[in-house]
Amino acid sequence: MIKVFRLNLTIKKWILTVLGLLLVGAVIFTLIRLQPPVAFYITISWFLLLTLLLWLGNSLISGFLDKKLPWRKYVTARFFIQLGLTIIYSLFCINTSYFLFKHLFTNDPPIWEQVVLTNIYGLLLILPVFSIYFGIHFLKAWKKSELETEKLQKESVRSQLEALRNHLDPHFLFNNLNILSSLIDKNKDLSKEYLEKFAEVYRIILQNEVSELITLKKELDFIKSYLYLIKIRFQGDIRIDLEVSDYLKMKMIPPLSVQMLIENCIKHNAITETSPLIINIFTENDRYLVVKNNLKPKKNTGNKKSSGLENISNRYGYFTDQELQVESSATHFTVKIPLLEIEEL
Repeated sequence: MIKVFRLNLTIKKWILTVLGLLLVGAVIFTLIRLQPPVAFYITISWFLLLTLLLWLGNSLISGFLDKKLPWRKYVTARFFIQLGLTIIYSLFCINTSYFLFKHLFTNDPPIWEQVVLTNIYGLLLILPVFSIYFGIHFLKAWKKSELETEKLQKESVRSQLEALRNHLDPHFLFNNLNILSSLIDKNKDLSKEYLEKFAEVYRIILQNEVSELITLKKELDFIKSYLYLIKIRFQGDIRIDLEVSDYLKMKMIPPLSVQMLIENCIKHNAITETSPLIINIFTENDRYLVVKNNLKPKKNTGNKKSSGLENISNRYGYFTDQELQVESSATHFTVKIPLLEIEEL
């Protein structure tokens, strides 16, 4: 596709060149037939030929420098090098064509005052024209660069988001398979029930695996199913209270966010029959979903950074500037995740 485009661009330049030469020839032929003063059509022909040479030569210079010194990488160097080459080439064309026309159409020797004035006028014409060309070309190159950068950023964001999302399934799968393995040795009937509920929950995960965001309602429906696993796993040593108004359930969050926060509570807290883990899930100011638990930190966890919180935070970063709010006291640990709306995205 690129080769065809470049070929077509080259053909267009040559077609325009040929058309330009034909136009110059037609103008010269017309002027000869009208028989104006010789100096008039010589001047017109010289001007048209010079314009054509300047356009063609500078186009070739620009094309060559586009390959060697693209604007987006070498703005300053490209500007001065192209300006220098443009001036040198343009003055060469002006002087060469002047002496050529003087030799072919007149018997008068070159007038040096004319040569100096021609070069001065040439420079006065070249500089503003080049400035306009530079501005247009730079803006086009800048716009192209911005579009390419934006495209690369979107692809990078999408690939990173995909990697983060793909991380959820193995994490959840291996966690529950380990629990199932330990239950098989203790209670076969319980392990069978756990497997059935786990299959149901994992089916919901697979249904949402391609989603970047889901409604809070879907997430909470999943959590209700997931609670079956929690009850079997901990036999009443965990209590989860869930209070969310119906009108907020169409807000959006990244899938499995609440599940990961619950797993985070379980991972970092000691859970016993005499000291159960209590998790409250509710909304705050219609803007945040809050997951709050009583704090009974395990001795061996220390101050390890939660990969679950980091994962959720990274995924939110692709959709909003709002950040997770994490609060910790002597008795409770609280995480607040933003509730998103479609128009915010």
